[in-house]
Amino acid sequence: MRLAGRIAFVVFLLPVLLTASLGLAQQSPSALRPITIDDYFQIRRVSDPQLSPDGQFATYTVETTLLKEDKNEDRIWMVPAKGGDAIPLTAAGVSSSHARWSLDGKSIAFLSARDGGKTQVWLLPRGGEAERLTDTPQDVEDFAWSPDSRRLVLVLRDPKPEELAAAKERKEKPAGSEKPKTQKPWVIDRLQFKRDEVGYLDRRRTHLYVFDLAAKTMTQVNAGDFDDSEPAWSPDGKFIAFSSNRSQPDPDASYDSNIWVVAADNTDKGAHLTQVTTNPGPDTTPNWSPDGKWITYVTQLEPRLFDYSTRHVAMAPSTGGEARILTRFLDRNSSEPRFAPDGKSVYFIADNDGTQQLCQLPTSFAHGSFPMGNFVCTIHDRLMVNDYALAKSGNIVAQVATIDRPDELYAIPDGKLTQITHTNDALMSQLKLSHGEYVHFKSKDGTTVSGYLYKPIDYVAGKKYPTILRPHGGPVWAYYAEFDHLPQLYAANGYVVLFPNPRGSTGYGQKYAQAIWADWGNKDFQDDMAMVDYVIEQGIADPTKLAVGGWSYGGISTDFIIAQTNRFKAAISGAGAALFVSMYGHDQYQRDYGAELGEPWESKAVWEKISPFYRVNNITTPTLFMGGEMDSNVPILGGEQMYQALKRLGRATELVVYPGEYHEFKTPSHIKDRLERYLAWYNHYVKGDSAPARPLERPLTATPEAGE
Repeated sequence: MRLAGRIAFVVFLLPVLLTASLGLAQQSPSALRPITIDDYFQIRRVSDPQLSPDGQFATYTVETTLLKEDKNEDRIWMVPAKGGDAIPLTAAGVSSSHARWSLDGKSIAFLSARDGGKTQVWLLPRGGEAERLTDTPQDVEDFAWSPDSRRLVLVLRDPKPEELAAAKERKEKPAGSEKPKTQKPWVIDRLQFKRDEVGYLDRRRTHLYVFDLAAKTMTQVNAGDFDDSEPAWSPDGKFIAFSSNRSQPDPDASYDSNIWVVAADNTDKGAHLTQVTTNPGPDTTPNWSPDGKWITYVTQLEPRLFDYSTRHVAMAPSTGGEARILTRFLDRNSSEPRFAPDGKSVYFIADNDGTQQLCQLPTSFAHGSFPMGNFVCTIHDRLMVNDYALAKSGNIVAQVATIDRPDELYAIPDGKLTQITHTNDALMSQLKLSHGEYVHFKSKDGTTVSGYLYKPIDYVAGKKYPTILRPHGGPVWAYYAEFDHLPQLYAANGYVVLFPNPRGSTGYGQKYAQAIWADWGNKDFQDDMAMVDYVIEQGIADPTKLAVGGWSYGGISTDFIIAQTNRFKAAISGAGAALFVSMYGHDQYQRDYGAELGEPWESKAVWEKISPFYRVNNITTPTLFMGGEMDSNVPILGGEQMYQALKRLGRATELVVYPGEYHEFKTPSHIKDRLERYLAWYNHYVKGDSAPARPLERPLTATPEAGE
């Protein structure tokens, strides 16, 4: 596909992913069965591919959901890069992740919290048993190997006084003798004072420490009231690049993170740093060129637009200097840049048209010496590259999902994708699935919009089916060509499922994403409804049996939609919000609100315009509101307010709050409960089933008095 109006340049993308390359032993169609709720917990999630330095082996993490134990568990596996039997490197019963090969290929380090302690770095010699390397009072959040394999750089948050005291007690007292202590109050003086899955924020910051494996000593190399992250060693091992928002006077007020370099043997905690980038927007994900002269990274050139601004791949001299933007011509979000072994090109992942592709871009283009007139951006198949690993040998292993298959690892010998892990093949070979179709349709103002359409698994042409519209989260995100259990579950239960990518979505250029700036629930509403009208016109959807529901911005979109139309028979708003001024200071988006909407006391009209709560009396759609008790991303307050209003108005509604859950649910039993309620709510209000919702296993009651 040629991107109209762009400078010519060659981008090499992953080739065709043929179904035959999946290597699945398919059963006859009559032997296949519909997917179920319980199948969600049978799917194992493959992630984090890492190649050995010689490119011969790949490690990866497999997350398994243990429904009976009501927990999730990560294990590290290894497979030959050419394919073969995969073997587990870590034992069941304890989670282990973030495996990283030493540069000499002799060891694998990983993160694990064992024996009820903090997350530490463990070392697994090839052919040996794992041993703990670090023993810090706080969790190790990240680490990276030095080129000589003798040191690690660790990312540690400043320890709490309680953590220091607990570490001292562990050394002085036997395990299990500690008594629970009353939690101290939070004392808050930061502008950004809350974050989902963290809670209230104090002045403890993340910094870099160099750990010597032989001496078991640790040296802090930077400090200050800033968070430092994403460390990357220079090829000679003398320096460490990292990303940090060190803007003045207050980093919490700015998006201005930059790439910095510090000497690995620095002992003055970062008093002498080299600032590599000066772009006022976020610069992240540093990666060194093989000769150490350049650093490639991801940059956003319009910081006032924050997430709406396109993420570009750039490169800058490692000593600081003029940056070169490699992907300015592309107008697509780009991520995970890494220099090729010869330093002459950069690999990266590009977000385009409901897919993510692995691309390779010669660095010569950045300074104008590449021949013009031959830009080609050909997407040969619809797939999702979520991550990749690149070895010094030039071997590449990619983590790839398709619309019909969850993530697996694929090698790319001679430019062809070859599946090398088969984690979910046995399960997927049993299932009768709906193949998501990528469709295009026109919105109200003539804009072409795209999305994924799932038909019921026993679809009969000419028959009209109940239909569920599922707006996506973000809003600056998209639906992609990747396997998703939820639309398959709905399709297995007789529903048409619509996954639109309305304006505000990524993968269609910055103007497309920016079209909803400070105007939520307008053009994206029109685009979402255009997909509904499209499937009705195609004779697929029954216009009298429509439903809507989503999570996060999908829940927010649901609130917008039901406040503007009564076409839907049922709605489910998960982690949604409708009265945005009430979220100010209660969620984590203080910077974003100020940048996009203005402060509420200065821009009252804007805040009221985008808040469907003020049109709540228009809502007649039976609506289920859901959310996590501890969500600081989109707090349950948003659902509570809408529930209270609809209840006050005498409308059909229900509120379900999940204890201990953040924005993204982790507890398997809660996830199962949520899926059961989805189906029950839609089946009752759309199909006419008798029960409006699955009965609460534990109804909310007054807190019992002591002794009851």
